[in-house]
Amino acid sequence: MMKYNTSARRIPKRFTPYVFAFFMAGIMAFLMSMVIVAANSGLHSGYILRVLHAYALAMPVAFFCVLIVRPVVMHLVSALVHIE
Repeated sequence: MMKYNTSARRIPKRFTPYVFAFFMAGIMAFLMSMVIVAANSGLHSGYILRVLHAYALAMPVAFFCVLIVRPVVMHLVSALVHIE
């Protein structure tokens, strides 16, 4: 069986907060766009295009919000969670 060098294609560990923020923002912005578009204009024709249009605005905003809020959340979690 042939082995591949997957570490050559991986992002360095120092970028972890940015990769986390990218995926968290992407997933949350898409889900929220789906819900908000459905609540505001329904699920009729053109729903997916409206969701994608909303997502194009929501994703970059969510990404920067996650970058800003993450340190605050980490501090709150460390203050509330007992680690042995």
